[in-house]
Amino acid sequence: MKDTHSITGAAHTDRNHDSAIKHVTGRADYTDDIAQPEGTLHAYLGVSDVAHATLNGMDLSAVLAYPGVVGVLTAEDIPGVNDISPTGLNDEPVFPTDKIQFHGQPLFAVVAETRDAARRAAELARIDCAPLQHALDPIAAQEAGYPHVTAPLKLERGDVDTAFAGTANRITGRMAIGGQDHMYLEGHIAFAIPGEDDDVIVHCSTQHPSEAQHMVAHVLGVPSNAVVVNVRRMGGGFGGKESQMNLFCAVAAIAAKKYGRAVKIRPDRDQDMTATGKRHDFVVDYDVAFDDAGRIEAVGGTFAARCGFSADLSGPVTDRALFHADNAYFYPHVRLTSRPMKTNTVSNTAFRGFGGPQGVIVAERMIEEIAYATGQDPLDVRKANFYGGEGRNLTPYHQEVDDNIFDRLVSELEDSAAYRQRRKDIVAFNETSPVLKKGIALTPVKFGISFTATWYNQAGALVHVYNDGSIHLNHGGTEMGQGLNTKVAQVVAEAFQVNFERIKITKTTTEKVPNTSATAASSGTDLNGMAALNAVEQIKERLVAFAADHWGVAAELVRFAANQVHIGDLTLTFDAFIKQAYLARVQLSAAGFYKTPKIHWDREKGQGRPFYYYAYGAACSEVTIDTLTGEYRVERTDILHDVGRSLNPALDKGQVEGAFIQGMGWLTTEELWWDDAGRLRTHAPSTYKIPLASDRPRVFNVKLADWSENRELTIKRSKAVGEPPFMLGISVFEALSMAVASVADYKRCPRLDAPATPERVLMAVARMRDGG
Repeated sequence: MKDTHSITGAAHTDRNHDSAIKHVTGRADYTDDIAQPEGTLHAYLGVSDVAHATLNGMDLSAVLAYPGVVGVLTAEDIPGVNDISPTGLNDEPVFPTDKIQFHGQPLFAVVAETRDAARRAAELARIDCAPLQHALDPIAAQEAGYPHVTAPLKLERGDVDTAFAGTANRITGRMAIGGQDHMYLEGHIAFAIPGEDDDVIVHCSTQHPSEAQHMVAHVLGVPSNAVVVNVRRMGGGFGGKESQMNLFCAVAAIAAKKYGRAVKIRPDRDQDMTATGKRHDFVVDYDVAFDDAGRIEAVGGTFAARCGFSADLSGPVTDRALFHADNAYFYPHVRLTSRPMKTNTVSNTAFRGFGGPQGVIVAERMIEEIAYATGQDPLDVRKANFYGGEGRNLTPYHQEVDDNIFDRLVSELEDSAAYRQRRKDIVAFNETSPVLKKGIALTPVKFGISFTATWYNQAGALVHVYNDGSIHLNHGGTEMGQGLNTKVAQVVAEAFQVNFERIKITKTTTEKVPNTSATAASSGTDLNGMAALNAVEQIKERLVAFAADHWGVAAELVRFAANQVHIGDLTLTFDAFIKQAYLARVQLSAAGFYKTPKIHWDREKGQGRPFYYYAYGAACSEVTIDTLTGEYRVERTDILHDVGRSLNPALDKGQVEGAFIQGMGWLTTEELWWDDAGRLRTHAPSTYKIPLASDRPRVFNVKLADWSENRELTIKRSKAVGEPPFMLGISVFEALSMAVASVADYKRCPRLDAPATPERVLMAVARMRDGG
């Protein structure tokens, strides 16, 4: 390896994603690209065609008789425990035994010589069941007396009842917030290869290899050390592969061990969408009191969520919705309650933001209500209610906001986007344009970083330095396109002061780093970067001690720089130095570990410090709507986002752009719709509309707040970037609301429900004109 006077790929510099060229040339290997051993079998799920029923029996004789079918798996074929609940509530069977709980629920799996045979045979089953009444949404579930899937959370601070009783201005309302399908490019897939004794290797597309490992061990009735889960990369995840992959891993592993042959399972996109969970739909009843100037005095809110038939991750998701129901704003008196409702739908799960977006948008709705009620610019109401100032820094969960940068962030964006002048111009345009109406909104985001399940805030890494100076990096995080591997490798390269190209980034595997947390909660780089740095520091400490002893110099005179090691007046190449250390029997490998400090959380009390720090951002969006059709377009978006001291500005900017578009899609075009029979009708790209390239803002300006630096000791003082910018898409939703409000001279809040599809926009325009 050639020595240089500086290193390539250091932290805080732009660096292409390590697999970027492979992605665009088709050379990136995914689970479906793994060469199949001779005799590989294929599995496919047989699913329910009713939403709720007593399961009396299944006639699978025609399935078994289909050419190429090797066998069928049912609950009776599970050697261990028939449960894949990620929270251990024993409420999510691999296959049900007595009750069907949603349309599309997997009832059995066909195992055949080909995927086509398995898929066709699965349609031949005859299911004997007695239909029951079903409830599909949280309101219907409450009316039917359905239970919560997990215990609700209450956050409370101050004297809410007294504050409401003494207020002069009070608004109550209800907002329906739609769910969202993950629509990853690579769907769910698992490929299991049986080994000797209890052993099985599972290749899959999961964000949580350790959970998949434990779930497979659980259903097989074997210890976790018998199961290896490997993930090289995913073609997108967004939270949809945090817990939902458990089903596919379990089915593949059970079949592989039963038949002694490799087994792959890959559902069609339709089955992927109907059988796996999504972002939670919410119906929120809000209550806000405020003074004549528009400053909030008290807030109440009940957040009811469509959780599905089992708990999955609904508890922490609905908790986080409450954690972010304040967004950027201080509530002097507040009471927030979650209602995680059981419904006869697929069990909803993690999605980018993890409940946070549903909380943030309710905060923005209340700001919007106050602005229309007081006749103010919503931005002025936002600024009046920002955290900051004496006695105005405590959240509803009693954590102090001590790293607030809203004043500078929002002011800079307000100026760079020319918000005030453009708003004035838009109001003038709307006065003279009878059909086309414009709207503009500038919305902020405050997002807490850390898993609220405190024990997940840990990570491990394994770093090997080989005696030729090459470096092997492994950590517990998973790469799903976000650039995690690239960032962690940059940290390692800078710590050793070597070129990025010297580092080999390997697949995530439970064989190397055990008991890892999901790559989720925007914590992938925070946790795994620190764990990798810890491993490097261990190795460097040994190397410095060796050099000081071997060459008789003080330890402080040993310095790593630009692919070299300086030892007093002696300079060696990194390769030569490592060879010397190896010959002296210095250990050149280390397992690193990190756990997030300072965090604690008491759920019973609803108090603590669940977040290590906050990430901030703001977006200004302008839209134009057609009041005759409800169609609209996004004319311009300006974003200023806080990522602390960026590890890789190019990757971080890409994350901000992608998150914004995905957030915009959630609030505009992406609509999940179930019919009265409980069937998901938007179950394919033909019926479910994600944003296209043509839907992006015509003018799209994205800038990182390069002056920001994390006050907490994170990896190189950076901040998480995966989830926070998702909520910047709310600026589009708020701009649409302004455009609709213009038809009634901005006198009333349009109260748009999400997603604001063209149909909803058109109906809202009609309501505003009719005075409804």
